[in-house]
Amino acid sequence: MGPMLALVTTVKLVAEIALMALLGQWVLGLLAGAKRDQNLFYQILEIVGRPFVVVARFLSPKFVVEPHLPLVALLLLAFVWLAVTVVKIQICLQLGVEHCK
Repeated sequence: MGPMLALVTTVKLVAEIALMALLGQWVLGLLAGAKRDQNLFYQILEIVGRPFVVVARFLSPKFVVEPHLPLVALLLLAFVWLAVTVVKIQICLQLGVEHCK
């Protein structure tokens, strides 16, 4: 497996984990309601997603309010995941599909 394929696969995996954490946090927030901050699983998902929300704060304009930052992070991660998936497909077609299993 080429080093570029390993890098692309790693970035894709990190994006997938972060996307699932942010989506899980959102769903659990809907289910838990006002007591979501006291929920242990919500807190764990918040810790996993926090670095990506911080990056979203850094990249987004200042008029984006704090409660919208997880959505911005989710959208940025979705674009990263999509771009890396396209790159991975291109690499797999060049190397051969048997190297990408």
